[in-house]
Amino acid sequence: MLDLKGLKFSKMHGIGNDFPIIDESKGEVIPEKDKAEACRILCHRNFGVGGDGVLFVEPSDVADIGYRMFNPDGSEAEMCGNGIRCFGDFVYRKGILKQEKMTVETRAGIKTIEITLDENDNPVLFKVNMGTSTFKTSEIPMISDEEEFIDGELKVLDTVFNVTAISVGNPHAIIFVDDVESVDIDKYGPAIEAHEAFPEKINVHFVEVISENEGKMITWERGAGVTLACGTGATSTAISGYKLGLFAGKVLLHLPGGDLNFDIYEKDSELGAFMEGPATLVYDGEF
Repeated sequence: MLDLKGLKFSKMHGIGNDFPIIDESKGEVIPEKDKAEACRILCHRNFGVGGDGVLFVEPSDVADIGYRMFNPDGSEAEMCGNGIRCFGDFVYRKGILKQEKMTVETRAGIKTIEITLDENDNPVLFKVNMGTSTFKTSEIPMISDEEEFIDGELKVLDTVFNVTAISVGNPHAIIFVDDVESVDIDKYGPAIEAHEAFPEKINVHFVEVISENEGKMITWERGAGVTLACGTGATSTAISGYKLGLFAGKVLLHLPGGDLNFDIYEKDSELGAFMEGPATLVYDGEF
């Protein structure tokens, strides 16, 4: 078993989506060949630190700072909306990059974070331009005869769901339902994640519309299972709801771990969103 004794990290969460964060901005701390195993160890809630993923701070040649995220199963994710807010808090709080506006290189492209400070210069809110989305099945990817799969029927186990497939750098299946509390997410979440229509698997979100400016959602994340929040999933939900005429341009989404605000915009005929929400430092630790 990989020995991580002495590894320094910070534990953070974004509305309940929690992560150990490791600073590799000045050099590699965990060798690349060991990263997947290290993340599996760190994310274990009984024998490790516990987390919905592990975040790494890295240098970047194309942005102010670089970001990587690994899932609890050791696979690498493109991006995480709640994670990138935690990342911004960590980078600012630790003095790695003392900027109230920063660009971040991710596997889903370069993202911009704007930080709101309180009267004591502590970061409290983080606004992230999550970029534009795509509904093209070839880009998600999704195996389908349709160019876009929007509110389309998908047979899953014993049920047919109306699914909207979208990518905001990573793939999401959005399912609008009358009542999220009635959904058996432990049954249908993994079945949709691993559905044959999604060759690279997919994140799954069940969403209840409260009004055109408000909704609530629950999440099954690819490689992680049920989580308290998913920032890219909430972004995809806000954009999909807008596309379907269910949400207006501004929407507040309630996730089990807390709330996120979104402003939808259009760029080059594609829909994008600004996400704003908090991040919290839980503690600094040594493994």
